[in-house]
Parts: sequence; structure tokens; C-alpha cells
Amino acid sequence: MQIPTLENHRVKLAPLTLENYHKLTEVAKEKNLIYYSPSNIYSSEDLQNYVKATIDGIGNNTIMPFVIYDKEKQSYAGTTRFGLINWKNKVLHIGWTWIGQDFQGTGLNTHMKFLMLQYTFETLSFEKVEFRIDERNLKSRKAVEKLGATLEGVLRKDTIMNDGFRRSTSCYGILKEEWANIKATVFKTF
Repeated sequence: MQIPTLENHRVKLAPLTLENYHKLTEVAKEKNLIYYSPSNIYSSEDLQNYVKATIDGIGNNTIMPFVIYDKEKQSYAGTTRFGLINWKNKVLHIGWTWIGQDFQGTGLNTHMKFLMLQYTFETLSFEKVEFRIDERNLKSRKAVEKLGATLEGVLRKDTIMNDGFRRSTSCYGILKEEWANIKATVFKTF
């Protein structure tokens, strides 16, 4: 599977590889960066294992991972991906996103999500994008709601976290037929 590079004036999303993941080492060390994730990226070895597991999904055509480069700050900010790609039903998830604290609240995430949604609906012609977020992660939930995603339900105690806590997951979605309106309103300046 060919992973595209998605880019606009603010951000460049390039394929995440074993050759470029090291550019995320410093960001990955930030305390509580992925507090609401069942993953671990804090040591160099953990980050490499995270990337290797991600790359395994490329071979199964179920994952397209990206390294995030903030053009404004001229710095690598983190990573995001398309995951759980269901080619038959034309549904995929956007998530596994972590960006450093210096990049949060700067508009970077909105630019990233625009590129990803545009690619999903306009290039892949998929029918739906889903976002799954720890129910407790109000900051990420509000960010997805600002994008025009609809809360579709909560999967109760469906994921075991590193500390043994069983989290509940809020499930959001955007449908293909909603994209034109979202693009014209939420992303009207893009």
C-alpha cells in the first residue's frame, strides 16, 4: 500500500517509517503525552516498538501512519494515523494522535484533521470516519466535536490501560454526506 504525503501551508504529514521515527524521540519523552492511551512511547526502545507495531499494520492494509511536521515552528510535532481501515465497508478511524505540548492549541491539529478528512472523503471516497477517544479525555473529545463529529455512543470498559484501569471509549463519527457542510463551515478558511 502506498502511503501518501498530505501537506498544506501549515503542516506536512509524511509516512512514518523506521528511518524517520527518531525525529519524535524528544516529543515522545514529554510527561503524560499519551496518558489516555494504552501504548507506551517514553523510552527509545518503547518508541521503536510502537513504530514497529504500527508498521506491521501497513502490510495488512489496515494502517497508514504519519509523522507530523509543523511548518510554522519548523519542527516535528508527533504522529497520527489512519487505522482500522475497512476497505470493503469504506470506513476508517483517525487517531493514535499525539503531538507535543508546544504544538497543542496552535491550530496544528485542525490543519492535520482537515488534510486527513479531505483525503478520506475526496480521494479514497470512503463513507465514514470514526474517532475513538478515552471517555475521560475531555480535551480530545472537545477537539473532535469542534471538527463536526457526532458522538455515536460509548463502549463501556472496552480497553485495558497500562495501569490496569479499564477505560470506556467515546465513539464519534463523520459521514461522507456530512463532509461538504463541515468543509464549508468548520474549515471555511482552508
